Amino acid sequence: MNSMIMEHALILSGMLFCIGLIGVLVRRNLLFLLLSLEIMLNAAALAFIVAGSAWQQADGQIMFILILSLAGAELALGLALVIQMQRRCKTLDLDQLNQLRG
Repeated sequence: MNSMIMEHALILSGMLFCIGLIGVLVRRNLLFLLLSLEIMLNAAALAFIVAGSAWQQADGQIMFILILSLAGAELALGLALVIQMQRRCKTLDLDQLNQLRG
């Protein structure tokens, strides 16, 4: 793999991860938080694919499949929690959901 292409792909992965991290830190809506986590997982998966391609190993693709299965499980559980929160509290704002503390 050309080193220029690898550098560009890793820069793209880093930028996507930073966008997801900013979304997690700034947004207070639960849906946007889950979306930002998905962006961060996809950025990590892209970095694994690029690294595996650079070293001519299948490890990056295996990690990509594991990350996709983790993202699918996180999405299913997260959306179930979002639906439950919306039904119970009528909002998805994390600051207003502090009444759930024990």
